Amino acid sequence: QVQLAESGGGLVRPGGSLTLSCAVPAHIFTANYLTRWYRQRPGQQREFVASAAGGANIRLPASVADSVRGRFTASRDNDKLLYYLQMNNLTPEDTARYYCYIPHLDVWGPGTQVTVSS
Repeated sequence: QVQLAESGGGLVRPGGSLTLSCAVPAHIFTANYLTRWYRQRPGQQREFVASAAGGANIRLPASVADSVRGRFTASRDNDKLLYYLQMNNLTPEDTARYYCYIPHLDVWGPGTQVTVSS
């Protein structure tokens, strides 16, 4: 069974930055499946945040939700076999549990909590 593992969450003040990581098994990473970041804010449904460029056999551009455009960036490190979500200028509305997800395999990680508070 494929397991994803997010890390890098924590408590940050408004205006701060965090970088989340998603560890993917090597054979899954090299298959280059599209990997997306989602979040679930308190009392709300899980929502799409961003995805890095790539995807198996399909060159998809990076994409990002309107709510985080200009502040969040998704990327991947082919040497470290990690996906990243760089989050800048965080606001309390970004408080959520953040997940990485591979649609082709329908696999979710357990998530990592991000809390933005002064």
